[in-house]
Amino acid sequence: MSTVNASTREKKSARDRVQAFGRFLSAMIMPNIGAFIAWGLLTALFIPTGRMPNEDLAKLVDPMIKFLLPLLIAYSGGKVVHGHRGGVLGAIAAMGVIVGSEIPMFIGAMIMGPLGGWIIKQFDKLVEGKIKSGFEMLVNNFSAGIIGMLLAIAGFYGIGPLVVGFTNLLEAGVNFLIAHGLLPLVSIFIEPGKILFLNNAINHGIFTPLGTQDALEHGKSIFYLLEANPGPGLGLLLAYWVFGKGSIKGSAPGAIIIQFFGGIHEIYFPYVLMRPILFLAVILGGMAGVFTNVLLGSGLTGAASPGSIIAIMALAPQGGELHVIAGIAAATIVSFLVSALFLRKAAVGDEDLEKAQSASKNMKSGGNAGPALTTSADLQTGEVRKIVFACDAGMGSSAMGASSFRKKVQQAGLPIQVTNSAVDAIPGDADIVVTQQNLTSRARGKAPNAQHVSIDNFINNPIYDEMINKLKATAAGNAESSIPDEAVGVKKEVSEVLSHNAPHVVEDTKDGVPTSGSSVLRKENIVMGLASEPKEDAIRRAGELLAASGYVKPDYIAAMHEREKVASTYIGNGVAIPHGVGEAKKQIQTSGIVVLQYPNGVEFEGGKAYLVIGIAGAGGEHLQILTKIAETIEDESVVHHLAKVTDSNEIYRTFSI
Repeated sequence: MSTVNASTREKKSARDRVQAFGRFLSAMIMPNIGAFIAWGLLTALFIPTGRMPNEDLAKLVDPMIKFLLPLLIAYSGGKVVHGHRGGVLGAIAAMGVIVGSEIPMFIGAMIMGPLGGWIIKQFDKLVEGKIKSGFEMLVNNFSAGIIGMLLAIAGFYGIGPLVVGFTNLLEAGVNFLIAHGLLPLVSIFIEPGKILFLNNAINHGIFTPLGTQDALEHGKSIFYLLEANPGPGLGLLLAYWVFGKGSIKGSAPGAIIIQFFGGIHEIYFPYVLMRPILFLAVILGGMAGVFTNVLLGSGLTGAASPGSIIAIMALAPQGGELHVIAGIAAATIVSFLVSALFLRKAAVGDEDLEKAQSASKNMKSGGNAGPALTTSADLQTGEVRKIVFACDAGMGSSAMGASSFRKKVQQAGLPIQVTNSAVDAIPGDADIVVTQQNLTSRARGKAPNAQHVSIDNFINNPIYDEMINKLKATAAGNAESSIPDEAVGVKKEVSEVLSHNAPHVVEDTKDGVPTSGSSVLRKENIVMGLASEPKEDAIRRAGELLAASGYVKPDYIAAMHEREKVASTYIGNGVAIPHGVGEAKKQIQTSGIVVLQYPNGVEFEGGKAYLVIGIAGAGGEHLQILTKIAETIEDESVVHHLAKVTDSNEIYRTFSI
């Protein structure tokens, strides 16, 4: 038994690694699909064989594919690894392989982008905390320049030629398949791969780069149609519409609209799993589509994303529309006929659909999704301001789920923001995150403080109504309560955490004279009407004011910046409380608070702060003001009012004790 379990874990782990690698590849392509589509439209319209030939506008085509698109890919790859700084290094590094080659360097960019991000990330880790104060910008800029230059040179002389050789080998292999009529066989891998939720990785991680290079030479490419062809799924769903029973038959038309016109292919995956023999239907359908496209010379001018009939036809070359339709029709007909052959022999009922959805869940998660809320029973809805629907790319199924749930929230009259994002870009201020089971563990890593709801699909999920009912009940309960329970949590964060920043031996005194509440927060330490600026500048400004007022020594400012790197000091409702921790307590001379008003806000991680309250905590007297602040900011409307007032006395009166 242990051997079997170990083998199962190994297989799941291998599949997880493949999926993770596929997600990483697609993460470099997906954010830039708009640029690929723009290039495809320019190609379709303005090249000599386009719909509206234009010699001047056609000059855009070559620079975009050779420089813009690879640089965007490289930047995205570096950014995934190490943020904006990693993206810049990735783009610099990619210039070496781009300039050193005559072919579009998509594969080179997908190597150099993440490599540049990873190398600068390791450098930043190496020098973290070792740069002398005041030299940070100098070191950051020159390190990026020097490392970027070296990577560009390495790409030009080393990696570039290797990628060219690999590309030529890959191209020869593809040409061999095409020349011997074997290209349709790729459907044997594509269609099952889609059911394993590798569709984004297959399409955007492999076929989009190959197709773009092919389209540069021939004005169109069949690679864009290999995975995106909606025909196999359409034929399968049509067969269920004709031969299905009960709710399955009734659900098929809606699924057809979502799949064929919306381009969300995931909708038909459970229908395949209801009858695993139907893998054969979508494989044969895919092969028929590819065979027809090869026979007719079909192709698209750009990547179709999502894979809907609308996106596909928009990118069909002039005079090639009927060829593209023929490939879709062939795939649909074959998939329908094979599906009908099997569906007519067996009744498929509602129980089968439930089992298939469960199977789909296991296929996606590998059985390792971990504990998650699958009903609203355990959902805690005390204070919900933002609900985020997240999927792998943040562009397809999650957008539909968010749209559906947003309407329910609006109809219920709930003041809750509903949005969607990629799972790797979940905003830090999300209160509830809704994901498919296979993504829940990743979502938890990105938003550990949020509640996570794990579902099997985003469309018409019954848990939505359960969530709405619970949110409405909570909202009604909060309206009847004069003191929200959440106030306790905010007070605890503001007062308990900050009260431990300074040693108890430091007295609340100034020049030997005991302080009063008014000396902890003085009117002259309330600065009004500041223009928006980066959070680093706002933190520095607050620290300098604390130091100028005698609350802290100048070194406390650096500690405030270090604290912000550990975790955002944005506490919600438009308020941030930058402060120092650890060794910073030695820099505190007496308790003090300064208030900076930014009418247009300052962007912190987690939200926009309109009041930036710098704090130096010594002893316990300042906690009275902190408690007052915590009570005040529970009402977001009060914060927004204080963000606009022009009389500092009003802020002083609000926070004074």
